[in-house]
Amino acid sequence: MPVLVASDLDRTLIYSAAALALTMPDARAPRLLCVEVHESKPLSYLTETAAQLLTDLGDAALFVPTTTRTRKQYQRINLPGPPPKYAICANGGHLLVDGVSDPEWHARVTARLADECAPLTEVRDHLVNTADPLWVRKHRIAEDLFAYLVVERELLPEEWVKELAVWAENRGWTVSLQGRKIYAVPKPLTKSAAMRELARRTGADLTLAAGDSLLDADLLLAADRGWRPGHGELADADWTAPAITALPDRGVLAGERILREFLRAVRGGRAAGVTGVG
Repeated sequence: MPVLVASDLDRTLIYSAAALALTMPDARAPRLLCVEVHESKPLSYLTETAAQLLTDLGDAALFVPTTTRTRKQYQRINLPGPPPKYAICANGGHLLVDGVSDPEWHARVTARLADECAPLTEVRDHLVNTADPLWVRKHRIAEDLFAYLVVERELLPEEWVKELAVWAENRGWTVSLQGRKIYAVPKPLTKSAAMRELARRTGADLTLAAGDSLLDADLLLAADRGWRPGHGELADADWTAPAITALPDRGVLAGERILREFLRAVRGGRAAGVTGVG
């Protein structure tokens, strides 16, 4: 039976220049590999050591990139190792098989959203009407599934974010603040549901996961074992659970550590999946 490894990407395995957290002396900084270019500029990186670890992981397990990114944003990433057969995009709204969205899965997801939470148009209108242009740089709709804002973080009022979270909660939506982005995502739109579907299809008997944000919590809880880095929303909240390992590592070196943990668990087999460390 294959081992399925579902990992978040941004600030978990790959990092923007602003998120690298290279706190060591310059001469001791790790060599970096660029894995994403956007508008002719390098955007995301991992260490060269992490690149080799990811290649090894792709050979040893079923590695599934799992992201809130849209399909278009995901397809900009050029990860080392074997091309993943499966990927989870748009926070579970699209399940890619050999790069193509599975239409039956997407239809199931959209039907559930229509049944269980307020429509996207209501949330979009609320964001437009309440977010101050002083600190909002962009309003975005992703895959007609959820909304997000790009903001000037230092100008963003904490109280506004809290009020938005309460407003969204009452309508079946979740709010997540990640770097300069505020996400409003329907609660039924989850990475965990897509991971469970892939585990069912592939017959995986062990699932491993990693992530750093509130939108990754359900994924980590659904896996047999999960890891979170020492940065991000989950670390800020000191969030953990019985089968979750809270790593101290921060920045791009956390990505390297997570890949080592994945490989150790894969090679340990089923036993590693049932003895998670809190």
